Amino acid sequence: MSTPPVIEVQGLTKSFRTYKKEPGFWGAIRGLGRRHYEQTVAVKDVNFTVAPGEFVGFLGPNGAGKTTTLKMLAGLLHPSQGQARVLGYVPWERADGYRRQFALLLGQKNQLWWDLPARESLELNARIYGLSRPEFERTVGHMTELLRVQDKLNVMVRELSLGERMKLELIAALLHRPKVLFLDEPTIGLDVVSQKTVREFLREYNAREKTTILLTSHYMADIQELCRRVIIIDHGTIFFDGLLGDIVDRFADSKIITLQVAGAAEYPAAELAGYGELLEQSPGTLKFKVKRDRQIAVCKALLDHFPVTDIDIEEVPIEDVIRQIFAR
Repeated sequence: MSTPPVIEVQGLTKSFRTYKKEPGFWGAIRGLGRRHYEQTVAVKDVNFTVAPGEFVGFLGPNGAGKTTTLKMLAGLLHPSQGQARVLGYVPWERADGYRRQFALLLGQKNQLWWDLPARESLELNARIYGLSRPEFERTVGHMTELLRVQDKLNVMVRELSLGERMKLELIAALLHRPKVLFLDEPTIGLDVVSQKTVREFLREYNAREKTTILLTSHYMADIQELCRRVIIIDHGTIFFDGLLGDIVDRFADSKIITLQVAGAAEYPAAELAGYGELLEQSPGTLKFKVKRDRQIAVCKALLDHFPVTDIDIEEVPIEDVIRQIFAR
């Protein structure tokens, strides 16, 4: 018997009514008596399911509808139409049983009190969720050790660096050990060391606790290291839902061919352009971007024409493929 999904979304749609101001002073005056509104569709007929313990990347350009979808699943927004169930609950009904089993972390929003030490905000959360003192100390001690912020608990939140604050925000979100975690840009603005620490923590936490996680991020390193499956949304509509590795097979029509050639820098660029898009030309290296259906013929021509000592053929980086998809 198959395990039922933790998250089920069917036909989820959200539109907003926005005021359209006419230009100029007289436009503002006319707006006092008669306003014109536009209907903006942020999410349109979204359907997907997420199994228990899955770590799913939720991708899309700015304004694609990612955050709006997460807010509906967290119960902060009511949909215009459609259905969703998380852990068997309808999120926007905001049942107490549901609120105790999920967490939403928005990378640009604060949940820790700005003018208090982080520990006091964490203690308040522990009281809200009914955690015992031993359980609180054990959980906070373990998480602060993993995230390397043991010495920051008694520092005023306003005095913390962005990386330190985000790590403590993450601890606050996970303090009650939720079964579902919605992460919206958790590493935004962090330095590479803090990003790596947060990614390692999330990977270990997901493996140990089997928490179902839905992650949005503009850093492809987050997605590649943490998510096997990705959902891509644009203009409020999902157009890809599958394995991360399948994105290259489906959307990348080129491959990268790298040659080790003595005296490579001496060849005229006009001559090299006939083989494909020239990406790099250095004293010992030539690198081309070549259409998939031409790669065998191009490789043969290159080997026949140049004194090649080594050749490497690889896929276009996933980050570049995603960027091309968004550009479309």
